[in-house]
Amino acid sequence: MSGIVGYGAHVPIYRIKVEEIAKVWGEDANAIKAGLNLKEKSVPGRDENAATIAVEAARRAVFHSGIDVKKLGAVYVGSESHPYAVKPTATVVIESIMASNNIMAADLEFACKAGTAGVQISMGLVDSGMIEYGMGIGTDTSQGRPGDALEYTASAGGAAFIIGREKKEIIANIIKTVSYTSDTPDFWRREGAAFPTHSGRFTGEPGYFRHTTNATKLLFENTGLKPADFAYAVFHQPNGKFPVMVAKQLGFSDAQIAPGLLTPLIGNTYSGASMLGLAATLDISKPGDKIMVTSFGSGAGSDSFAIEVTDNIDSKRSRITGVRKLMETNKKYVDYATYLKDKDFIKGR
Repeated sequence: MSGIVGYGAHVPIYRIKVEEIAKVWGEDANAIKAGLNLKEKSVPGRDENAATIAVEAARRAVFHSGIDVKKLGAVYVGSESHPYAVKPTATVVIESIMASNNIMAADLEFACKAGTAGVQISMGLVDSGMIEYGMGIGTDTSQGRPGDALEYTASAGGAAFIIGREKKEIIANIIKTVSYTSDTPDFWRREGAAFPTHSGRFTGEPGYFRHTTNATKLLFENTGLKPADFAYAVFHQPNGKFPVMVAKQLGFSDAQIAPGLLTPLIGNTYSGASMLGLAATLDISKPGDKIMVTSFGSGAGSDSFAIEVTDNIDSKRSRITGVRKLMETNKKYVDYATYLKDKDFIKGR
């Protein structure tokens, strides 16, 4: 059985508050904060993009795992904001972490679940014996059209997970993973378009809630597990409200989702969202804890995982910088004009 041997995360230090965006558009900041369960979001610096975030997360994952990076057999980078339309982000990552050139590498795209798809692919390759270790990364500097509701949530961040099969190295066994997928056009961005389009009411149903609940229920059916069997649960977080709602619908408590609920403080990191939530949950988990994770990607689909923490997690605890510490260290706030400039929404020198 394959499992997680190491993980790493990265969140940019820059933030913009809901109030800063709302005042530009003459909207009620308090109503938006309450409606989205969101206070502020992370934003990339002038020199940050999905590739640099992936590299930082990957470096931390390699260090945390303690593996020989030359034994890494595959790297898959999931994102919907890859820096290049034609030029892989994954090759940037493998060179930056000094991995072997004898390696599988590719970019993945499935809205906000492309990162968990990379984990599933790595699991298959490791379990088949084709490779010793694989890495799945979810990273984004997500786009939101100025003035659109997405502007309040679309943020930046990412996480990387290394998958292996050596029992003595695994910090969390992946008991089972399942997926639920359909052609549901709730959100899209055409080739060459600067910003995505969303179909409003489809975002919740039949998008997020249908796929998230069906994937999670499918996981329960395949494992015989139920909400009470899990110490923690992590759901994709397009805002701070949806994961709380879906957790309640499925029978999870607020306490079970609290460690991984990051969106109220950093916004929706898209491909990084559920993976950052899992990383933050692993930061505080104990041996024997079971964690349920369900991602969601518009278009639409969900990947669901049942994970059990092993005794090895404590031996690697000192090698990781916790996600919440990363979120709070050197945090800096920017105004709306700086945010537009650094996101290249203002064209100039």
